[in-house]
Amino acid sequence: MRDSAAAAPLEAASISRNTLFALLGQLTTGAFTTALTLYLVRALGPEGYGVFALALALGTTVGLAADLGVPASVSRFLAESGGDRGAIVSLLADALRLKLATAAVVTGGLFVAAGPLAAVYGEPALTWPLRGIAVSLFAESILTLYASSFIGLARIEVNLRLIFFESLAETTASIALVAAGAGAAGAAFGRAAGYFFGALLALGIVARLLGPTAVRPFVRGRGRTREIARYALPLFVTTAAYTLYAQIDLIIIGALLGTTAVGLFAAPLRLLVPLAYFGQSLANSVAPRQAARTAAGVTAFQTSLRWLIVFQAALLAPVIVWAEPIVRILLGSSFHGSADVLRVLSLYIFFDGPSRLISTTVNYLGRAAGRIPIVLCALALNAAIDVALLPRIGVVGAAIGTGVASAALYVPAHFRICLQELDLDMGALAATFVRALAAAVLTALVLYAVGTSSLSLGQWVLGGAGGLLVFIAVLTVTGEINRSAFRSRGS
Repeated sequence: MRDSAAAAPLEAASISRNTLFALLGQLTTGAFTTALTLYLVRALGPEGYGVFALALALGTTVGLAADLGVPASVSRFLAESGGDRGAIVSLLADALRLKLATAAVVTGGLFVAAGPLAAVYGEPALTWPLRGIAVSLFAESILTLYASSFIGLARIEVNLRLIFFESLAETTASIALVAAGAGAAGAAFGRAAGYFFGALLALGIVARLLGPTAVRPFVRGRGRTREIARYALPLFVTTAAYTLYAQIDLIIIGALLGTTAVGLFAAPLRLLVPLAYFGQSLANSVAPRQAARTAAGVTAFQTSLRWLIVFQAALLAPVIVWAEPIVRILLGSSFHGSADVLRVLSLYIFFDGPSRLISTTVNYLGRAAGRIPIVLCALALNAAIDVALLPRIGVVGAAIGTGVASAALYVPAHFRICLQELDLDMGALAATFVRALAAAVLTALVLYAVGTSSLSLGQWVLGGAGGLLVFIAVLTVTGEINRSAFRSRGS
């Protein structure tokens, strides 16, 4: 028998609390990811890091079927559960059963196929890094299920613990193995060690919070398996296409230009990951609220989107003007060819933050099927630009493809779905867009006046402080920053 506490509904946290914990989680993984990336690019060099990046790209693409859309599907239904513990436990048990089956088949197949895949690229050194990534994907699939579930339940504070310990274990194991001489394979198996630790921790937390039944995949549930699978199908197709869309540059670069070129493109791209954490944090806390389609939820979405436009615009000036010194300091002189890549990726950077909120919201609105043609068209556009430009202008061509596909197709098409479902104030959003870009342009002029190549400590401080003051001043003068402009009525 269950006691009254166990039967009580599982309460959701507020939007502000969830956003705070989501942001802390993103910053945590960002700190570990950045530190590990900086170590790996220097320890492995362009060639070794290129092998690791290509293995990660191929593994993620081939292994995307391990998720099968189940985490996102379960998250949506959990968001609609109203905190009913019985329904939550049943959903999680059914989901774990699906997850174990798909993950075992797909990642096992990738492990076996690692040799032939390496032969296709003419890189025997790719074999064991691919196998390490295959092992990692199995554990990552389990961890992703529970991380997505806590997002759907609006209990994101739990994910902060999972992210911290998984990232700590991955960073420690990867550095230790690479330092011991294991090379790119060591980085891959270090990643696997981190995710296995995180998956085991997640299972323990779920069992403690909801009871052991929630982590017993063979316990009979309430027949939600088909329901989960039904909505998971369009999510899987979308996720599969998006994963390929996110990795297509590395795959095509590896095929046309080799692993060293992969390293030159992947290193700055990897550094950009933390820049989207604010957007992902807001997406994790605000998007699930849109399932109920309340006025407060819509207000929270609009407010969050305006904040994201401003935040991403603030990143444009330093990435464009100071790309060369940023790459030199963070990646080293051997990655000098990455500066132009980082500069051109500024278009992608600007749209990436809002993209997280917009696309995740579409999932919770029940419109995942509508995302399929959008992602496929964006993938085709990106790939076409890559194939056309890479042989002519090198890795910068892939940066152009990524930015154009995102800005011209992926984000606008998803936003159109949000407009169809939510009552948004387009005038206010357009005004924010114009004001933020104007602030970015004037900030870039300040940074350009300070210098663009080798910067002293004083120039870094002067340009950074001066640019930030100008950015804020423009937003204040234009009325974008005031007491009511970003006031959220969500809770």
